[in-house]
Amino acid sequence: MNSNRAVLFLGGFGIGVIAGLRSLTPLAVVSWAVHWGWLDLTGSRLALLGSTAAAVIISLLALAELVVDKLPTTPKRTAPVPLGARAFTGALSAIMIFASAHQSIAAGAILGGLGGVVGAFAGYEVRHRLVANRRLPDFAIALAEDAVAIGGGFLLVSHLF
Repeated sequence: MNSNRAVLFLGGFGIGVIAGLRSLTPLAVVSWAVHWGWLDLTGSRLALLGSTAAAVIISLLALAELVVDKLPTTPKRTAPVPLGARAFTGALSAIMIFASAHQSIAAGAILGGLGGVVGAFAGYEVRHRLVANRRLPDFAIALAEDAVAIGGGFLLVSHLF
């Protein structure tokens, strides 16, 4: 496997891990990456997700998720429905990355979906342990997790190609 393909595979898995932290953030990030021309989906049905309207709408939904995540009534990310959503958005985000590279979207879907599941469980464990063992406020850890998801997502897609 050449280094470009390894970077692509790590990127697909990585964007999935970010979906495990915040389900809509990677989709918003990838939509903006398409909109700004960092990823090229010209001629693809997925190109619509790079339109200004789509990027703005997905970003607003992602911002709403950042608020809802902090509410005490929000279900655990490892519950079946939230976990499935994270696997789905991780897969879709990775599909967009793989389509931009003219590579197998099936591989992107698998890597992104798997990353979403891994990120959900890893993110939950890290946040839970930091709050329990270090006695850090959950809200502060959640804000740090938001920053990691947003910053990590943009860092990842801006350095893929």
